[in-house]
Amino acid sequence: MSAKNDKKTIWAWCMFDWANQSYNMVITTTIFPAYYVGITASTAYGKNMVSFFGHTYVNTVLQNYILGLSYLIIVVTLPILTSLADYRGAKKSYLQIFTWIGGLACAGLFLLKEGGPIEFPMICFGLATIGYCGGFVFYNSYLPQIASFDKQNDVSAKGFIYGFAGSIVVQLVCFVGVLFHQSFGITEDMGARISFLIVFLWWTGFAIIPFRILPKGEPNAGSHKYNLFTGGFKELAKVFRNVRNMPLVKRFLPAFFFYSVGVQTIMLVAAEFAAKELHMKDDDLITIILIIQVVAILGAWLTSLASDKYGNTRALLVLVIFWTITCLCVYYITNNMQFYVAAFAVGLVMGGVQSLSRSTYAKLLPPDIPDTASYFSFYDATEKLSIVVGLFTFASVESWTNEMRDSTLVLDGFFFIGLLLLFVLHFAERKSAKPEEAVALEV
Repeated sequence: MSAKNDKKTIWAWCMFDWANQSYNMVITTTIFPAYYVGITASTAYGKNMVSFFGHTYVNTVLQNYILGLSYLIIVVTLPILTSLADYRGAKKSYLQIFTWIGGLACAGLFLLKEGGPIEFPMICFGLATIGYCGGFVFYNSYLPQIASFDKQNDVSAKGFIYGFAGSIVVQLVCFVGVLFHQSFGITEDMGARISFLIVFLWWTGFAIIPFRILPKGEPNAGSHKYNLFTGGFKELAKVFRNVRNMPLVKRFLPAFFFYSVGVQTIMLVAAEFAAKELHMKDDDLITIILIIQVVAILGAWLTSLASDKYGNTRALLVLVIFWTITCLCVYYITNNMQFYVAAFAVGLVMGGVQSLSRSTYAKLLPPDIPDTASYFSFYDATEKLSIVVGLFTFASVESWTNEMRDSTLVLDGFFFIGLLLLFVLHFAERKSAKPEEAVALEV
């Protein structure tokens, strides 16, 4: 087993975040959504209508269906894959597999063009999501393996800072091709399509660094005689029983789920809210997204300092209180300047709450557990389920009331429940003798 707190190993781990956040920025947030909606705004099937394997859908509805299905696939399959990765010591191999799935799928999006078939490109859109989410599970599971208990806050924050910085750089590179396409003798559409190839090269290219440096997982087979299929389920059942006997972990995960519904959904629909409710121009939306990413770097760093001084749960309580107030304020936003202020606030706490949530979970796990990927599969499945619930809730409320602002009030309710559950965790921690849990684990 490799030594913890090795600078080179931690740098390599952070470089994976630098690499894969190119997908999150370009494919999920900016260029791909705008390009897809633009080329499907008027088709032979009607305004904003597309055909997918013979069935007609509203363009954005199809996009959300595929996105939601991708997250569900991750939720269902990753607990099995991660337990097998721990069982066979193949954590790095799975990290590589999902990275190549995601990267190649982004390259496949180059085939999406106006008037052309969308079936294969949209399947690639789903596979890119699966590759991104799948890789992140194994990436997260390295945290307790490479960092000691007292360094996990700092290392987690450093990973997010690298990710936000990398996403800004690749976004600027892609914008050069889109905004200044005439200088390169190409169309704006081609500039957007080339950006998908850039994501592929960026993601898979920089991922070579962690692939070469990160340690391999340690096999945890013990004396078990599991086969490939049943071993995954049995390992998963063992981890689930262990989690139920961890008083702090089983209190943290429900709190994390509820406030993540709000956090993840706001991050996904912020640009949509600005365009639809405030009629903001694309240039303004791009500026806002970049502001959020830059401020998130500062937020992750400040949160790391605060958590070291005041403790993880106290810092999380402050962050979620801030999120709850900000989400409530969004309901009353009526102009661009107010939205800029809200975007700055979201950016300030976005990186912090994600970074601190990951390190808090790692700290609450028993020290030196061998099957970290299996335990982090619960964490990531919780987060992915929160995204599915958040997007479905947001869309459903808007369809019932015809007001996107009403959806923000419902999201605020999730924040409030998460806040209450964090207080429950805080009181439970005060009664605990140690910040980490000492429990008898099955072997």
